Amino acid sequence: RVGLCVLCGLPAAGKSTLARALHRQLPQHAGWACALFSYDELIPPEAFGPCAPEAGPEERPEEPSSLLPRWKRSRRELLQCLESFLLALLTGEPLSRPAAATQPAWERFLACCRQQGLLSAESHAEAGYRTLATTPGPLYLILDDNFYYQSMRYEVYQLARKYSLSFCQLFLECPLECCLQRNRLRSQPLPEQTICLMARKIEMPDLKKNAWEQNSLLLQSAGGTSEDHSAAGLIEQIISLLATALANPVKQNEENTENKVA
Repeated sequence: RVGLCVLCGLPAAGKSTLARALHRQLPQHAGWACALFSYDELIPPEAFGPCAPEAGPEERPEEPSSLLPRWKRSRRELLQCLESFLLALLTGEPLSRPAAATQPAWERFLACCRQQGLLSAESHAEAGYRTLATTPGPLYLILDDNFYYQSMRYEVYQLARKYSLSFCQLFLECPLECCLQRNRLRSQPLPEQTICLMARKIEMPDLKKNAWEQNSLLLQSAGGTSEDHSAAGLIEQIISLLATALANPVKQNEENTENKVA
């Protein structure tokens, strides 16, 4: 059983702290294998350079990749690498680079997988192919990013639906001023206008309107310590959500007509 968990919220809301806590504690508390994919580490900083034009949720699937801003292309490449990983994991076939992903993006993705023991020792035997290591029990893949547009999260949901995987969301609510204060303490802070712009545009999960967002948990992140997200009670709450999602994988024919029309 495989699950995709989307971790979203403003920059400096505490997502990475929570992701690391889950990565440590899910194997201990639930006995599940857990892998962490941080977009900050997998997408190069230059992809967000000033030359990249601003883009909104109006992106359409038929939009040619060559016309997309670099940050959008990077996100798409990462999603394709993830799909290649899932396909190999589910079928037992060799892991190969998707045609649309660049070699640097693929190498960053493979390095992340190797660091977490997701690839077997013989993975270097044949260039371009990596044999997946087996993982006992369920495997949760945690995607750590802002995911501030609903459409960004829906792409991950579509991937879960395509392969009948589990899907859930953890959304960290944090006051803007708190995020700005934490950002100032970082060794490489983001421009404050970037965070303010994202705060105006961010789209929270709508559990009432969107059936695909039902397995979502909204978490308050107003505290300032790194231990806030590792409290046993919170971890148990999150594990309960993850377990519910595992027990109810997305069906391939599951589609919300209103979402499709929208």
